[in-house]
Formats: sequence, structure tokens, C-alpha cells
Amino acid sequence: MKQTTLLNKATLSSLMLAVAVLATGCHKADNTNTGMGPAQSAGKAVDDSAANAAANAREAGADAKAAAHDAAANTAAAADRAGDKMDAAADRAGDKAAAAADRAGDSMRQAGAEVKQESKEAAANVKEGASKATAATGRAVERAGEKMQDAAK
Repeated sequence: MKQTTLLNKATLSSLMLAVAVLATGCHKADNTNTGMGPAQSAGKAVDDSAANAAANAREAGADAKAAAHDAAANTAAAADRAGDKMDAAADRAGDKAAAAADRAGDSMRQAGAEVKQESKEAAANVKEGASKATAATGRAVERAGEKMQDAAK
């Protein structure tokens, strides 16, 4: 956009130069003139146009420099915002990973508690089964002993 403005200013300066040259070349010198002839007036018009063109070029250069400075500042600000967004995303990802690890730990503790409870129940069943087996064996031995006593009589 600034290049278009610079081009417009350069075109405007060229147009002003052409008008000045034509204006001084088409009119006779007035008596109010300070003794300058048409060629001197045309030279003065060319000098004035060149000075205006140089001033416009300096202004356009200053505008371009300011635009470049603004663009650099905007780029730095955009990079800072992008870095902040990346940091925030990394923090959210870390929080989600920690929450998932906590849920997994809770699930493992719950599963461990269930295994422990089932192990206790299985041990109680084994103990009860062993008691019943011991009692049955004791009764069988007692009957065998009675039979031996009866046979010995």
C-alpha cells in the first residue's frame, strides 16, 4: 500500500513538472518578473519540482520505515502470543496427563482391594474346607477305631 502511495506521489510530482514547464513556455515574460526570461523561469520550475519530488520521496521513505518498524513490532507481538498459547496448551496437556494418571492409580488401588478381599474369602473357604476335611477324617478314624475295638472283643 505504501508503494502505491509512493508511486502516486512520484506521478504527481512529474505532472506538476510538466504543467510548470508548459505554463512558463507558453506565456511571455511579464514586466513584474524579476528580469528572468522564459528559460530561467522554466529552470526555476524544474528546480522547484525536483525539490518537491525529493521532499515527497523523503516522506515516503519515512512512511516506509515506520511501516517496517510497525510490522516488526506486530511480528514480535504475534510470536509472543503464539508462545503463550503453546505454554498454555502444554500446561493443559500436563494437567490432563496427571488427571489420567490419578484415575489409573485409583483404578489400580480399587482392583488391588478387590483382589485382597477375594483372596481373604478364598482363604476362609480353604480354611473351612480343611476344617471339614479334618473333622471328616477324625470321624472316619474314630469309626475305624471303634470297629477295631469291636473286632478285638
